[in-house]
Amino acid sequence: MTLKEKKSLKTFNQLKMKHFFKIHISIAIAFLLLSTSCKKEQTTENLSQKTPNIILIMADDQGYGDVGSYGATGFTTPYIDELANQGMRFTNHYAAQAVCSASRAGLLTGCYPNRIGISGAFFPNSKNGLNPKEFTIAEMLKDKGYATAIYGKWHLGHLEKFLPLQHGFDEFVGLPYSNDMWPVKSDRFPPLPLIEGNTVIDSIATLEDQDKLTALYTKKAVNFIERNKENPFFLYLPHTMPHVPLGYGGKFKGKSKQGVYGDVIMEIDWSLGEIMKTLEKQGIADNTIVIFTSDNGPWISYGNHAGSTGGLREAKLTNWEGGQRVPFIVKWNNQIPKGVTNNQLTSNIDVITTIASIVDGKLSNNTIDGYDLSQLWMGKTTESDREYYYYYQHRNHLSAVRNDTWKLVLPHTFRSYESRKPGNNGNGGGNENVTLTEMELYNMISDPGERINVISQHPEVVKEMMPLVESARAEFGDLNVDIKRGKGTRSVGMSK
Repeated sequence: MTLKEKKSLKTFNQLKMKHFFKIHISIAIAFLLLSTSCKKEQTTENLSQKTPNIILIMADDQGYGDVGSYGATGFTTPYIDELANQGMRFTNHYAAQAVCSASRAGLLTGCYPNRIGISGAFFPNSKNGLNPKEFTIAEMLKDKGYATAIYGKWHLGHLEKFLPLQHGFDEFVGLPYSNDMWPVKSDRFPPLPLIEGNTVIDSIATLEDQDKLTALYTKKAVNFIERNKENPFFLYLPHTMPHVPLGYGGKFKGKSKQGVYGDVIMEIDWSLGEIMKTLEKQGIADNTIVIFTSDNGPWISYGNHAGSTGGLREAKLTNWEGGQRVPFIVKWNNQIPKGVTNNQLTSNIDVITTIASIVDGKLSNNTIDGYDLSQLWMGKTTESDREYYYYYQHRNHLSAVRNDTWKLVLPHTFRSYESRKPGNNGNGGGNENVTLTEMELYNMISDPGERINVISQHPEVVKEMMPLVESARAEFGDLNVDIKRGKGTRSVGMSK
């Protein structure tokens, strides 16, 4: 081979190697970019799974039997029913207590209300509220980078230090307490304030003003979703309705066969529909957990302006099933099985613990009573395996305990509606104090209406359940027994 030929071959090989490396470097860069893209996509997917939006809707005094999928008649709730069809519906679910403030305190903190010193309902002259040291679901989610808002009824203290902005919420528009705590009902009540943030912006002076509340909350909720569609958010929508006095928009008047109460429920259902449509429009429906529940049973002393317990015993303000068992529906596309009815024992105090598990949120170092039901929600287990304590609304009376099958009712005094004639057209009827002097036992599977006391047939069950009674009394106390404040409870917030 000549020198010229050798040089030509060398040049050819150099060009060949250069081309070889150029091709492989391009492939490597492409592979690196693809890997980075996949990694970014995977990271985004994981972040999305850890930060679902959360919408928590709670009606006020809506009974167990006031939703179509729970047996309602005389009106329809198509959007709430569709929520159940697309998610999970619970049939053995309990409010934290059978009255407004205590119920809401339990929902937001995951505690039995008496653990944090709250019982009954706060009034406009109350000087206390939810202790600022308590850790709410809004604070937990805010720490995770969520935008947080509440539109509706607060009822955990009307003084500024107790209002939502001091408990983890970025935005608040609504009432500080119940809509019947106004001068129309009693001259001892001040004007009913509508608050934005920490400032009173208006007063609810007439029934026409109350007619606008559900639509107002819905408009605020839709706007909040639209503004935060690119960020994780927590929306808490505790409706004022259907607490008396009943208010509802004009387009719903006369829409139901049941009358005013049915019309009001249909507007609440419409409100959910507007929220679900907004989620779809913004393309975030699949990454949003939607929960619907109630704060306690219906106030049946108001007759045709009250709801239905669905055949359960007694109603609001009592620890019988009609007072504390409430609807609970949760939907999360592609995560929670569709159209499932769950009969396990659950409660609103479980919400914060379950959400914390889903978003990897940090809970309070204080004792929390709620259970983590995330596996139950996702259909990965069928057992909740828990017990439950019923405390009466006034102070610290232990009224009953239950497990999956049995409810042991203890001697206590309660307000009964069953022997009194209900009111009509917005006027309240009567109730009377009734004292239960002996324990009673009910099978919650065969007799959820608590009509057949079987304590004489099952002494072994009573013996089995008494440790639950003693456990509750050891931890919280029981005014029926020791006439003193609950043991180990945290104090309610007090104003100076």
